Amino acid sequence: MSASTAPGGTDVGRRIREQRERAGLSRAEAADRAGLTPQYLIYLETSPDCSPTQATVIRLAAALGTSVGALSGAGLNVPPGQRGAAANPVLASLSAADCRALIASGGVGRVLFVEADRGPVAVPVNYRMDGADVVFRTGGDTRLADSLGRQANVSFDVDHLDEALGEGWSVLLTGTARVITEPGELERVGSLGIEPWAGGDRPTYIRLRAHLITGRVIRVTG
Repeated sequence: MSASTAPGGTDVGRRIREQRERAGLSRAEAADRAGLTPQYLIYLETSPDCSPTQATVIRLAAALGTSVGALSGAGLNVPPGQRGAAANPVLASLSAADCRALIASGGVGRVLFVEADRGPVAVPVNYRMDGADVVFRTGGDTRLADSLGRQANVSFDVDHLDEALGEGWSVLLTGTARVITEPGELERVGSLGIEPWAGGDRPTYIRLRAHLITGRVIRVTG
């Protein structure tokens, strides 16, 4: 997987790294221009909890020949897709290995299935990976588990958009889903730490085993 698609760090750190690479600067060169140490720039680009000061972002933006908004992600509170396409976008397919690396840390995805009285629906859920499988929780009083169990194929979508850079990726898994009932398996998935944002009692765990995984990435060149 290329450096530009590798997970890790924060969105701010990724923007700093991509703008630095776009400017053709090494970390040492960029740090020198911004009046920072190379070690601190490495921290900003790779740490999962970096939070640079506004003064640091201003200095980095000037050193990299970009804007503060491009580094900080200004305007990300608007619905995605409000901005036009960035200059020189490139759409490429991701390998299965790249797809799995991007979704490995878990987060929020959408389970895609068909409801008998409604048709195709997409339900956002918090998920974790258990090996190559997607695991998520749902309430015991919903129809989701029953609907999934009756279908030969269920899909699961995870994506990430960066409005500031005009870049993003999406991963789509398709496979079979089942409710987890075996006590040993329930104990295993319970240790994954899946915490639904919606809260409430969600005792039902569902495992999606994918037989097909595809993905696409949009990157900006030049």
